Amino acid sequence: MSVEIELLGVRHHGPGSARAVAAALARLRPDAVLIEGPPEADAIAALAADKTMVPPVALLAHAVEDPARAAFWPFAEFSPEWVALRYAVDRDLPVRFIDLPAAYGLAEGAPQHESGASDPIGELARAAGYEDSERWWEDTVEHRGEAETFAAVAEAMTALREQAPTGTRDELREAYMRQQLRAARRAGHQRIAVVCGAWHVPALATLPTVAQDKAVLAGLPKKTKVEITWVPWTHRRLSQHTGYGAGIDSPGWYHHLFTAPEADPLPRWITRAAELLRAEDHPVSSAHVIEAVRLAATLAVMRGRPLAGLTETLDAIRAVLCDGSDVALGLVRERLVVGDALGEVPEATPTVPLQRDLARVQRALRLKPEAEQRVLDLDLRKELDAGRSLLLHRLRLLGLDWGTPAHSSSTGTFRESWRLCWEPEYAVRVVEAAQWGTTVEEAAAAKAVETALTADGLPALTALAERCLLAGLPGALPVVLRVLADRAALDTDVAELAAALPALVRALRYGDVRGTDAGALDGVARALADRICIGLPAAGTGLDAAGAEAMRQHLDAVHGAVALLRGDSAEAGDDLGERWAATLHSLVRREPGGGAATGVPGLLRGRAVRLLLDDGRLDSAEAGRRMGLVLSVATAPGDAAGWVEGFLSGGGALLLHDPLLLGLLDEWLCGVSEEVFVDVLPLLRRTFSTLETGVRRTIGERVAAGPLDAPGPSAVVVELDEVRADAVMPVLAHLLGTAHH
Repeated sequence: MSVEIELLGVRHHGPGSARAVAAALARLRPDAVLIEGPPEADAIAALAADKTMVPPVALLAHAVEDPARAAFWPFAEFSPEWVALRYAVDRDLPVRFIDLPAAYGLAEGAPQHESGASDPIGELARAAGYEDSERWWEDTVEHRGEAETFAAVAEAMTALREQAPTGTRDELREAYMRQQLRAARRAGHQRIAVVCGAWHVPALATLPTVAQDKAVLAGLPKKTKVEITWVPWTHRRLSQHTGYGAGIDSPGWYHHLFTAPEADPLPRWITRAAELLRAEDHPVSSAHVIEAVRLAATLAVMRGRPLAGLTETLDAIRAVLCDGSDVALGLVRERLVVGDALGEVPEATPTVPLQRDLARVQRALRLKPEAEQRVLDLDLRKELDAGRSLLLHRLRLLGLDWGTPAHSSSTGTFRESWRLCWEPEYAVRVVEAAQWGTTVEEAAAAKAVETALTADGLPALTALAERCLLAGLPGALPVVLRVLADRAALDTDVAELAAALPALVRALRYGDVRGTDAGALDGVARALADRICIGLPAAGTGLDAAGAEAMRQHLDAVHGAVALLRGDSAEAGDDLGERWAATLHSLVRREPGGGAATGVPGLLRGRAVRLLLDDGRLDSAEAGRRMGLVLSVATAPGDAAGWVEGFLSGGGALLLHDPLLLGLLDEWLCGVSEEVFVDVLPLLRRTFSTLETGVRRTIGERVAAGPLDAPGPSAVVVELDEVRADAVMPVLAHLLGTAHH
């Protein structure tokens, strides 16, 4: 008996091709189905019949020795290959994937890019007089879905291949596919259906000799060991043209075309668009839907199209449902044309142990992966939310940013906000992370230890220690702290020490609310603070403008960190506070001598004075005396302007409450010569631009009102109304969480 081989050339992820494949298979009733895809997937093809397998899904193959070398083969419900696969497994027919094995494609040195024709559909569209290849394909195939289309597409591809060169990788793939066709014939199959990309049909229609194909395949690289599995996929990833995307611009629309039960899917689609817009408070009625359907159909007739396509549909939705608004139409594109569908795979799907543990923890924490971005607010005082926080922090340590910290309006340390969005590529990241352990906690701890041993600089180490504490990894924290202490003992760079301290103190603060023992962390933090106190005055000497600004930022950060450390232990805190105050006083006294390079820049000295004043370690009179000295004619105007910038960087309201300081500043500014004023003006303008708008306006009004030694509006004493004040106390006590007496 002669063997019948039917070549069904398709466009990957085309609903028209998918319908045509379904019709052709029903007519052919094959006894074997061959599909373009990696042969390693034959062992897990039967999982497609599982009721819990929900497209979009993808085959993921990765090299065992290097999981980062990975490849995906995505399938949507409207993919012709998926239709063929389901046809075979539902009928218990032999099904084989016949493309070049992933073991070759993922091997080192394997050709990864095609050098032949890359857009055959575009060539056919241009030949037919279409500028848009998507529109031509819709008119010719997607709106028809007839099995007879395969013969016409094969003829067109044959003509194209006569003019276009074939790439090396295409030659390898097609030679391997022909070998699989021969193998199917030898197995005794009589009716063989082959579903492959239309571009390959001419190469499979005529079989050269076995020797010729063997000669082509002799150029394959050495095989590498691979593992393969099914993973969930998303419509959004299908729509992307880079990375692992399939370049399908409208997967949501294609899904609707394939699954809509009606012959005309337009009314149902526009009704869905209306429901979406109404949910977002856009006024859309049934009359709008009817009018939009009519307009889309009319546009299709005017443009000579067999049916209204996506272009006509969106034009009608914009004009009728969105009142011409591209903003509202953008919502339709985002939610419907592309969509956020996320597939599911059966529990029986082979996975690495780490993936199984992650799935178990996700179920236990009721934290289901979703493709649509959402914000998750956590209260760490609750056991469930604390567990969710630990999981998200551990995954971030593994390079799996399913959740990224989001800004929270709450200032309490027991609150966290996360922005969650699951990406299909995370399946590769999980496989990569499997080398560190079989559970999420174990893998995160091992990865943290390895990162600590190779970290570059103290700030990276302190940030890692903070992340270990947030992730609840007591097994990794001692190693990280030991490496941190060793590095800190040898580091003489005060700027690096200052950059490292705030993260440690934050870790101590968050450790308290999580109930984590952070005693060792406290010791390291205090040792760093002591070394900063000793080295800061010398490190602040002779800095240029950029260096002074960087050091000022470190100064502010360390000041805040010291304030937090002082609250943990009364005795140690007081000593640390005194040492830090002495360091600030030392900075204040280091004025330039023979030149700016011999002293601490005015920016740092002014900032130190302000920090001491705000802490009550310097009174207003002494601050005024310091300002008077620095604003005297003996000080270079540039240094004086820098001092003012540092002093006011904590806020300008102080000038309103202390007329003496404002008067000194006004007197100095009025006495600066015209030439010098031009030089210091940019610095002063930058300084005052950082102040609150109301403060700037009030300072201007106060200066314009007359002599600054006269009492200003802020000096007016208002008699206290005790009855009105008492009325506020219950509300204030409630806000502060204290008892009102």
